[in-house]
Amino acid sequence: MRWIERQWSKRNLLTLALTPLSTVFLGAVYLRRFCYRVRLLNTTKLPVPVIVIGNIFVGGTGKTPLVLWAVDLLANAGFHPGIIARGYGGDGIVQRVTPHSDPSSAGDESVLLARRTGRPIFIGPKRVQVAQALLAAHPECDILISDDGLQHYALGRDLEIAVVDGTRGVGNGLLLPAGPLREPANRLQSVDAVVCNGPPSTLDVPCLAMALTGDRWTNLSQPEREFSAADVNGKRVHAIAAIGNPGRFFEHLRTQNLQVVERTFPDHHRFRLDDLAFAGDDIVLMTEKDAVKCAVFAKPNWWYLPVNAQVDPALGELILAKVRALNGR
Repeated sequence: MRWIERQWSKRNLLTLALTPLSTVFLGAVYLRRFCYRVRLLNTTKLPVPVIVIGNIFVGGTGKTPLVLWAVDLLANAGFHPGIIARGYGGDGIVQRVTPHSDPSSAGDESVLLARRTGRPIFIGPKRVQVAQALLAAHPECDILISDDGLQHYALGRDLEIAVVDGTRGVGNGLLLPAGPLREPANRLQSVDAVVCNGPPSTLDVPCLAMALTGDRWTNLSQPEREFSAADVNGKRVHAIAAIGNPGRFFEHLRTQNLQVVERTFPDHHRFRLDDLAFAGDDIVLMTEKDAVKCAVFAKPNWWYLPVNAQVDPALGELILAKVRALNGR
């Protein structure tokens, strides 16, 4: 866990000193929401239903696996979903993302989504422009899923799903910079569903359970090769992570009885071959998001772990009921 995240998990002298800045941030959040409510700022309603899957917590909570799950849910129900995202780590322009896109220009998470889903995905900093570009290019899409974007009120939405980390919850409950929150914790009371990734949450709102599963490792150089944790028992293993919450990845490795040397990098880090030179010929384990960036120079001893979300069926029922009602309208 990074130093600042440890501070955000509690209230201490540092967070107390930063509280005035958080108060200013809170005022800006409320002012912005008020401007959208009274239409001083415009919200654009799109011609298809929009589902926003986001969070109020800075850093990784498990949104991307939930987006993958939601895409499968809708596709299996006969819909044609498209995905829009910010494209963090990319160029910051509106663009189409394909499975062959360069992660340095399209963003690691976006390329991962394109490879796993095969669905249309467009990225860019302004969600409305991104959504309009996707619908113009793919008129067959009858529903959009926004990966993150809970705070992008310019984009009209029909369903809001907030993902929280069951271990971290809302941290110390303070907004940036004294705490980890983008919006006050009471924002969770206004969304359509709160999904808790991991242990049951202690939040004062009803939560639907989600867990990430995966125990088969895939080789970066030869994706047809796989192994399980038992295959590397007793061997020297390095684990790297450049994600919002690397602790969750490392904890998952420990549940597989893997003894690893852990190394963290900044979220969305653009890896170079030299970054992993420390491992030599030892086994290197990484997340699927990191594998997207390392595949072009991967060595035969590098592996990644695909994970899938297991979600309370009630969420699927809620989504399909809402979307079918909107289509009927």
